[in-house]
Amino acid sequence: MQEEKKNKVKKGWLAVEVGLEEEEEDCEFQRFVIPISYLYHPIFKTLLDRAYEVYGYHADGPLRLPCSVDDFLHLRWRIEKESDRRRHAQHHHQLPLPLSFHSCS
Repeated sequence: MQEEKKNKVKKGWLAVEVGLEEEEEDCEFQRFVIPISYLYHPIFKTLLDRAYEVYGYHADGPLRLPCSVDDFLHLRWRIEKESDRRRHAQHHHQLPLPLSFHSCS
């Protein structure tokens, strides 16, 4: 019962597993829960395309992302920073700065 609660994800959020499979035996994926809105971000879409190339569309369990944990944490930080910048720009009528991320693709 406790394990079932741990694996539940709130509405509007998505569980993902992040890791690189250099050698399958040594590969450990780390679980993250992210807002579904990330799926629409251009940088994240690139990572999703890469996930499709590596794993295909069919998977049991959480979505696996072929990315190091450090790179994923940086990507998540960049997306949040851009979101904050956009909210600030809308409030102050400024244009957001362009964003790119290359480590996970």
